[in-house]
Amino acid sequence: MNNTPKRNVLRELSTIGLSDIVGMGLVAVFWFFIAAQVEVEEYGELHYFIAIASFAFIVSLIGTQNVITVLTAKKIKIQSTLFTLSLLFGTLAAIIVFILSGKIDTGILVVSFIINDLAIAYLIGQKNFSTYGKCIIIQKILAVGLGLSFYYIFGIEGIIAALAISYIHFSIFIYREIKSSKFDFGLIKSNSGFILNNWGLNLLGVSRHHLDKIILVPFLGLTVMGNYALSLQFWAVLVVFSNIFFKYILTYDSSGITNKKLKIIAILISIGLAASGIVIPPILIPIFFEKYVEAIIAIQIISLGIIPQVIDKIYLSKSLSSQKTKMVLISRATSAVTLIGGILLLGQMYGITGIAISFVLSLTFQTIIMAFANLRKID
Repeated sequence: MNNTPKRNVLRELSTIGLSDIVGMGLVAVFWFFIAAQVEVEEYGELHYFIAIASFAFIVSLIGTQNVITVLTAKKIKIQSTLFTLSLLFGTLAAIIVFILSGKIDTGILVVSFIINDLAIAYLIGQKNFSTYGKCIIIQKILAVGLGLSFYYIFGIEGIIAALAISYIHFSIFIYREIKSSKFDFGLIKSNSGFILNNWGLNLLGVSRHHLDKIILVPFLGLTVMGNYALSLQFWAVLVVFSNIFFKYILTYDSSGITNKKLKIIAILISIGLAASGIVIPPILIPIFFEKYVEAIIAIQIISLGIIPQVIDKIYLSKSLSSQKTKMVLISRATSAVTLIGGILLLGQMYGITGIAISFVLSLTFQTIIMAFANLRKID
């Protein structure tokens, strides 16, 4: 297999990376600011409702980001069909969320998440990294600008509505693709195995990223949720690199191009990020987030998870690019069970520290399974 020319790697990685880093920087500052302004319980409740919207979004998303990225890179014209189905199911999910939660902004956020995910997948699959970067920056600026404005006008209740509006510009790509190409259910049937497996993969992933928060609140309360949410905000900063790395290698692995040196460098960088996550929080938290001192040890423990996270991304890209997802599903199922079980057991015993331990264990087991599958060449 041919390697991507070094110049292209640096240019394209910098395009994706700059937008993601700047965007995450803006959003991280916003969330850290909100955390410092409100009570721990209020911060926890806000993220609880965002988790509900995220869960509904994943359940209703037929055209997952990985499916669209891979099939677009392979020149399979399935985008319009997946966009249409995902929006239909997403609208239904939004209505259900509104009825159950009584919050229309949370329901609207479901559809906004879907529009964002579909558009990003399409742009990356087309290797249109420049447009992707510009759109990400616009969304983050809107999220922060509207978020702060709505916070001061409506209070913390206005933040979810601001987030929902911030994704509006992504709808342009969805509209253009649906208008320019026809609905072809035959493509869904011919790729049904890959689509269903990735839907199941996303559903398992939501257990790690969002269902854990939904379960946590009734068991451990909003105070623990608030500390956990702040810990995950630090994690979101650390994980920016692995997300950039994965977006880049997936589209090229799908096109049959690999870069082993880049993957080795990525692992070394993850070790450095883990170290920073251990050293920095004890310095920053008491100064800027004195209400969240319980989160310090949790952030340090969670930071260790960045190492298995990056290694897992390497194996995940290889599996998805080959449209082989059986072991990916098994690894994600194991990860979800470990995290949810850990919240119910270790969380009850050790609070936020137990949850952090469960978080890292879930990532570690997930990566071990992916490594074993790759070593044994199991699909």
